[in-house]
Amino acid sequence: MVFDTLHLAVILFLLVGLLFPVAPIVLGFVLAPRASGGDFLMPYECGVPPHSRAWGHFGLNYYVYALIFIAFDVDVLYLFPIAVFYKNSTGWLPLFELTYFLFFVLLAILYFQAKGVFQWPRRIQVN
Repeated sequence: MVFDTLHLAVILFLLVGLLFPVAPIVLGFVLAPRASGGDFLMPYECGVPPHSRAWGHFGLNYYVYALIFIAFDVDVLYLFPIAVFYKNSTGWLPLFELTYFLFFVLLAILYFQAKGVFQWPRRIQVN
């Protein structure tokens, strides 16, 4: 096997590709300040001293509702390309595909309703 310029280019690209992620990490360790204690251990609240307990505790049900919101928000995002494409489509296939998609979104909503996810509890018990 003969070593030519193509091999050199591949090796250089690999080295540069490794240098890009490694260099900021190494520079961060080398150039970062080494101070500790004092105000460095305090929680940061927009530049003002924290009042009472800085780390508030949120109930688990807030996170459950946030995840459900994101799941249905992503589902709605799939409807935008369909709305753009629908006016240029011919035949019944896009309508059937949209109905099929919305059917499964409705099944998910009914499943969550049957599980009681949409009921706002005072507190979720974590076992």
